[in-house]
Amino acid sequence: MSASVSSFPESLADSSVQAAVQTYNLTKTYRTGFWLNQLVTPLNQCNLSVQPGETFGLLGPNGAGKTTLLKILLGIVRPTSGRAAVLGQPVGDRAVKHRIGYLPENAYFYDYLTGRELLQYTAGLFGLSAQQQRQRIPQLLDMVGLDPQTIRQKPLKKYSKGMLQRVGLAQAIINDPDIVFLDEPMSGLDPTGRFRVREVILTLKEKGKTIFFNSHVLSDVETICDRVAILDQGELLCVGTLGKLLGEATDYQVVGRGGNLEVLKKWVSGLQFQQGQWRGALNGEPYDFLSSLRGMGGEIIDLHLARPSLEEFFLERIAENQES
Repeated sequence: MSASVSSFPESLADSSVQAAVQTYNLTKTYRTGFWLNQLVTPLNQCNLSVQPGETFGLLGPNGAGKTTLLKILLGIVRPTSGRAAVLGQPVGDRAVKHRIGYLPENAYFYDYLTGRELLQYTAGLFGLSAQQQRQRIPQLLDMVGLDPQTIRQKPLKKYSKGMLQRVGLAQAIINDPDIVFLDEPMSGLDPTGRFRVREVILTLKEKGKTIFFNSHVLSDVETICDRVAILDQGELLCVGTLGKLLGEATDYQVVGRGGNLEVLKKWVSGLQFQQGQWRGALNGEPYDFLSSLRGMGGEIIDLHLARPSLEEFFLERIAENQES
């Protein structure tokens, strides 16, 4: 792993902006079985580039290789072949580690530490002085929505899943990292907890941080990511913006109730009725249709661009890959 980012092919590197994450033919193979005579390849020939300031979502079913890729990028696991760089340096570079934040999927914290003690301990690992800690810790608590009195007194073993995830986020960014790796940050959280974590990620995004995270919660990925990739059985199936992957929709689907049937037929193609509602594809401009609908006493329930959701696209690509 001595190659620098300059050794990557030009097709994988932006000549004007150094990638925050760059991989080239990254492969990991394990031996398994009683006699270690079976080979498993959780990651195969992975070529990926993430730009500075980008929020990048890596999607895939369980066992797809997402965590393996993330651990290689963090220098926790060594690849079998291929190369990778983070912030312009080979993975595992000690100087770069000070510029990285990480929250694992199932983080283990010392049960009998309080939240403040955990943050102080983590800050000490990064060399933050006592004065820096007094400034930084209250800022982080406010960002992740934790009560200072609670984290000062309550041991971590008494924290809820959502509180542990939030204090975990705080320790992951206590060093004000340039890039943050999050492994399933929404896992096991209720809607309130997911909202709070999503807000933290958006705050980091506004500050220009690079965020690389794995997730099963596709609605959150669709909301906050600049680009996404789908990984399955170690193979990178696709990478791109949602517009590129799902298509730039120009047609609208509309759902409503009431109105004049004959007029509706002029505005809505494929008109269908179910449980007192109608739906179909909108013909013409949405604002003109809404004005007409109000004039005939109708009511709009839903109006959205007609393109597949990220969940539909994800399931279709996974099914195609597993059938091939």
